[in-house]
Amino acid sequence: MSREQAEGTAALLRVVSDPTRLQLLSLIHHSEEGRARVADLTRALGLRQPTVSHHLKVMNEAGILSRDPVGREVWYAIVPARLDAIADLLR
Repeated sequence: MSREQAEGTAALLRVVSDPTRLQLLSLIHHSEEGRARVADLTRALGLRQPTVSHHLKVMNEAGILSRDPVGREVWYAIVPARLDAIADLLR
């Protein structure tokens, strides 16, 4: 593994090492459409909306999630290439 690869992997691990973020990723990954709204995730985890939005923002800025505003709602989905990278870490 090159230094650049190691730094990228370490950055990914820092983002996904939070238990709430892991739960959010799992919920999104296993959702019927492969995407979820903030309201759905808030309800599923029993957390406040600002908390969930913060975690989603961190993962979006890290390129792990895509953000798709539709009207007044925002849908989040896992970026396929990042899902593969996360899966590789678990192997």
